[in-house]
Amino acid sequence: MSDLPVDNNATADKARPYQVLARKYRPQSFDDLIGHQAMVKTLKNAFAADRIAHAYILTGVRGVGKTTTARILARALNYAGPDSGDNGGEDNGPQMEMPAEGRHCRAIAESRHPDVLEMDAASRTGVGDIRELIEGVRYAPIEARYKVYIIDEVHMLSTAAFNALLKTLEEPPPHVKFIFATTEIRKVPVTVLSRCQRFDLRRIDPETLTDHLAGIAAKEHVSVSREGLWMIARAAEGSVRDALSILDQAIVQHAAHISQKEGAEEVGAEMIRDMLGLADRTGVWELLHAALKGDAKAALEGFRAQYDAGAEPPVILRDMLDLIHLLTRIKAAGPEAAAHGPAGAADAERANTIAGGLEMNALTRAWALLMKGLGETNIAPDPAAVGEMALIRLCFAADLPTPDEALKALKKNSADTELGGKSAPAAGDRQGALLEAARARAPQNVVLNSFSDVVRLAGAQRDAKMRTELESYVHLVSFAPGHIELRLHADAPADLAGRLTQALKAWTGRQWIVSVNANEEGEKTLRDARLAEVMADPLVKKALEVFPGAEVTAIREPAATAEPAPDENEAERPVDPDDVVVNNTDANSESTG
Repeated sequence: MSDLPVDNNATADKARPYQVLARKYRPQSFDDLIGHQAMVKTLKNAFAADRIAHAYILTGVRGVGKTTTARILARALNYAGPDSGDNGGEDNGPQMEMPAEGRHCRAIAESRHPDVLEMDAASRTGVGDIRELIEGVRYAPIEARYKVYIIDEVHMLSTAAFNALLKTLEEPPPHVKFIFATTEIRKVPVTVLSRCQRFDLRRIDPETLTDHLAGIAAKEHVSVSREGLWMIARAAEGSVRDALSILDQAIVQHAAHISQKEGAEEVGAEMIRDMLGLADRTGVWELLHAALKGDAKAALEGFRAQYDAGAEPPVILRDMLDLIHLLTRIKAAGPEAAAHGPAGAADAERANTIAGGLEMNALTRAWALLMKGLGETNIAPDPAAVGEMALIRLCFAADLPTPDEALKALKKNSADTELGGKSAPAAGDRQGALLEAARARAPQNVVLNSFSDVVRLAGAQRDAKMRTELESYVHLVSFAPGHIELRLHADAPADLAGRLTQALKAWTGRQWIVSVNANEEGEKTLRDARLAEVMADPLVKKALEVFPGAEVTAIREPAATAEPAPDENEAERPVDPDDVVVNNTDANSESTG
C-alpha cells in the first residue's frame, strides 16, 4: 500500500501517537483499493478518453471505502507532479496513475486542501449549509485544477437542501466537481441520482479480505493463523474498516499474550473465537448433524458446550443457518456450488459428503425453524432458552413426515380402507393425515448389521427398483448402524442416496445418514462381486469353454430350504451351476450350466 500519509521511519513512529490500522493503512491510490476493480476500470477509461463526469455518487455498506475512494478521486482530478505547475513542468491534466506524491496529494489526503472541501451531511443537513456551499462554487480554485466538493452521508440532507442543490448540480461551472457518498442510496432523490454517475462499492469477499488482513499483519510483524483471519473477515461482513478494527483487537491480545509468556506465539483461531464470541465451526457441524438426526440429547449438549465456551445463541443459530444454506445450495445446484460457500474448502468437502443423505424438503424445513428461533432470540429475556427450544423443535421435526410423505400415506390408507371397509380420515383433516402417516412409519424392530442386510431388506419390502440399484450402483465405503458412506456409480440415479435415506427411515423407524464420498474408491458393487465369484467357479468356467461365445446374463440366488445350517467350519459351498443362466450367443440358444 502507499505510504503517503505514513512515515515509516522507526523514530518517527515512536514519537507519533498510536494510529489505528484503519487509518494507518487507508488506501492512497487506486492501486491500493481492493475489491473494486470494475469501478477503477471504468474511471481509467473515462480519464483516458477525457470524459470525466461533473458529479459522482458512491454507495455501499459501512467501511467498504466510499470516503477513501472520494479522496483518491479528488487527488486524481487535481494530480500535479512535483515538477509541474509553478515549477515549470508541463501540466498533464487529471491522471489515474499517480506514481509519486504530487503537489496537492498530501493536503488532500489529510483533508486540509483549500480546493477540496469535505462536508458531513449528517451534521450539516439544512438548506443554509447548501447555500453556503453554492456561494463558493462560482469562485475559481485557489491552487488546484478543480474545486471538489465531497459530501458524506448525502442522504441525510433535508428536502429543501436537495432542492437548493439541484440546479448547481445539473449545470456546475467547469472548474467544479461533486463527489457524494451514502450508505442509503434509496433515500437520495431520483432527481439527484439522475445527475450523477453512480458506483456501487460492494462488500469485500472473505477470501480477498483475508489476504488483505494477512498482508497487514505481516507489516505489523504479528503472526495470525489463516483460520483466525478468516474468522475476522466473516465477522466483518465485507467491511474493511470493521475487519481492521477487529485485527487491532487481535494484535492487542497478542501483545498481552507476549507480556505474560516468553516468546511470540501465533494469534490462533481459538484466541480470536473467544474474543469475538464465535461458535466452534466443527462443533456447529456436529450440532447440526445431531439435530437433523433427531438426537435431542446430543444437540442440547452441543449447544450448551458452545454457549459455555462464550458463543452467543444468535451466533450459534446463524452459523447453523450458514451450513443449512450451504447444504441447500449443493442440493439445488450440485457439488460445485459448495465452492461459492462462505466457509472455505474444509466446509465444502464436508458439505458435499453430508448433502447426499438429506432431502431438500428437510433442509427447507430446518431453515424455517432456525429462522424462527433466530428471530425469537432478539426479543426473548433468555436467548439461551430460545436457542435450546429451537433445537428441540428441529430435532422432533426430523421424525415428522414431510407434506408429500403425509399425502402419500393418506392416499395409501384411503386405498386400504376401500379394500378393508375401515373408515378413513375425513377429507381436509390435516392432523388425521399426519397421525396416519406416523403410524405407517412406526419402527419395525429391524436390525441391520451390514450393507447386504440393507439390500435384503429392500427385497423383503418388495422394492425391486431400490434393491437393483443398490446391487448395481453402490460402492460401499463404510457401514455402521445409522450411517452408510458410499460412492455412487456414474450411471446411478442422482437421488439414490436421498431415497435410500427415506426408505431406511420408513423401514426401520429410525433416522439414517447416507453420505456420498466421491473421493474414496469403495468396495465392488454387490453385483460385480457376485459376478466375479460366479466367474471364478470351475463349473462355470467349464460351461463357458463348452459353449464358446456364451456369457452370463443373470444370477439367481438359490431358494431357501429346510436343510440345517452348515457347520461354521464347513468349507464354503461352491456356486451351484443351476443358479447361473448362460447365454450362448453363437448357438443362439440359452443353456443352463
